[in-house]
Amino acid sequence: MTGNPKYRRLVVFGRRQGHRLRPQRQALMRDLLPQIGIDLTPDGDPIQPRDLFADGTKEVWLEIGFGAGEHLAWQAARRPDVGFIGCDPFLNGVSALLDQIAIENLSNVRIFPDDARLLMARLGGGGINRLCLLFPDPWPKRRHHKRRMVTRENVARFADIMADGGEFRFATDHPEYGRASLIKLLDEPRFRWLAERPDDWRERPDDWPETRYEGKAREAGRAPMFLRFERLACSRAQANSV
Repeated sequence: MTGNPKYRRLVVFGRRQGHRLRPQRQALMRDLLPQIGIDLTPDGDPIQPRDLFADGTKEVWLEIGFGAGEHLAWQAARRPDVGFIGCDPFLNGVSALLDQIAIENLSNVRIFPDDARLLMARLGGGGINRLCLLFPDPWPKRRHHKRRMVTRENVARFADIMADGGEFRFATDHPEYGRASLIKLLDEPRFRWLAERPDDWRERPDDWPETRYEGKAREAGRAPMFLRFERLACSRAQANSV
């Protein structure tokens, strides 16, 4: 992957790899990832998301921090006419998603195995129809809050790359991070919160499967928060901000 190595070191925290990969997954990293990985060429031209997929792709969805990839693979298997981009810098998770792609023969998934902000900086505007950020690291210590994915700068960039009428989905089991994220999302005039009653943020929609992180949260007695926002068209966003 190309990009600014100095920037990458600044924004990717934690280990890039945990336990040693099994030989089968090492082979997937060697053979399959180059076929479906997104390479940031040095020319700097904007990337149009649909250009990454086969003709006839109706929408493109982006998942930031896909973990072991169970949510992304579940969605991709049920929506063959949608292109899915997954971003995650941690190689064990990348190899886990590659395993699911190979088992289910998914042809509509592309992977960026690095910090999502590097890719978002290169995506053309309006090309993402759904953006998912599910159970990101909350970085609970105040001095680490700058490491969070939901910042005002990133929320504005989410809105930049999303299509009118697109949907942003966020989940966390960390109450303070949930409240702080909600405030930042509500402050972005191009987003409209879709919740109309408490259950709309306490319960997942039917087309949103449980991830292992959600399962761990519930086992530990932590209640997750699920936020859904609509990306407004410019005229509606202007009216919404008045």
